Amino acid sequence: MRVQDRYISPFTDFGFKKLFGTEPNKDILIDFLNELLRKDEGEIVDLAYLSKEQLGRAIDNRKAIFDIYCENQKGEKFIVEIQKAKQNYFKDRSIYYSTFPIQQQAKRGHWSFELKSVYTIGILDFVFDEDKNDKEVFHHEVQLFDKQTQKVFFDKLTYVYLEMPKFTKTEDKLETHFDKWLFVLKNLEDLTKRPAKLQEKVFDKLFEQAEIANYSDEEYSEYEESLKTYRDLKNSMDTAFSDGVEEGMVQGIVQGIEKGILTTAKNLKNEGVDTQTISKTTGLSIENIEKL
Repeated sequence: MRVQDRYISPFTDFGFKKLFGTEPNKDILIDFLNELLRKDEGEIVDLAYLSKEQLGRAIDNRKAIFDIYCENQKGEKFIVEIQKAKQNYFKDRSIYYSTFPIQQQAKRGHWSFELKSVYTIGILDFVFDEDKNDKEVFHHEVQLFDKQTQKVFFDKLTYVYLEMPKFTKTEDKLETHFDKWLFVLKNLEDLTKRPAKLQEKVFDKLFEQAEIANYSDEEYSEYEESLKTYRDLKNSMDTAFSDGVEEGMVQGIVQGIEKGILTTAKNLKNEGVDTQTISKTTGLSIENIEKL
C-alpha cells in the first residue's frame, strides 16, 4: 500500500462491500442507485439485501455469485457488480446472471407470468473493446429494443454499464450529483482529502466509511489482502491480454488471447486466488481451472 493512501479503493472486494454491501451503509447504495436509475425506476425508498449465492433450478446447473443482490420495496431486483479486469464474454455473463432473478419469480400453480423489473449494474474498471474508439459514451443503458419501430420493446429488464476509465471530469468540472458519484468511484483511492464540491450528506458518510485510519487491525489486514488481490489480478489480466494480442499477430488473435487467459488463470491459482474469483474474471469454468 502506498504511504499516502488515506481512503480505500472501491474496486477491491473489501472496499466495495464496505461501502455498498452492508446494512449500516444501505443508504449509500440507495443514493447511488437512485441517481443512476431514478428517471426509469422512480425513487427507491428501501432495500433488502438478498443472498449473493444463487443456485440454478436443477441440482447440476451452474450457480451465480453476485457482488451485491438486493430488492426494493416494490419487489424489483438489483444486481450490482464491480468488474475489476477485462473478461472474455463479460456481457454474456451479465445476461446469464440476470436470468436468476427472473426464474425466481416463477410461481407454482396458476400464474399470469407477470414479472417485476430486474436491473443489472456493472461498474467497470475497463473499456469494452468494441467501444474503445468512442471516448465520449461511458454510460450504457440497455433494454430489449424493437429495431423496426425504434422503441423499447420490454422495459422490465435493464442493464447499466459504466466504463469508468472513460470518465475524465476533474473536480472543477463536476456539475451533477451523478458526476460527483462517478468522480468518487474512480478517484477515491487517490484522494488525500475530501473534495470541496462533495458536500452532500451521503458523502459525509461515504468518506467516513472509506477512511483507512478508522479501521481495526483486522479490517486493515483484510483490506490490504483484498487490495493485493485486486492489483495482482489487474496486472495479470493486462499482461495476459497484451501478451495474447502480440502472439496473436503471428499465430492468430484467437489462439493468442486464449493462451493468455489460461496463463493468467494458472498464475492466479498459483498465487492462491480462489477458483470462483478466477472463473468470474477469466470466464473459464471452475472445472477447467481445477485442472490447471
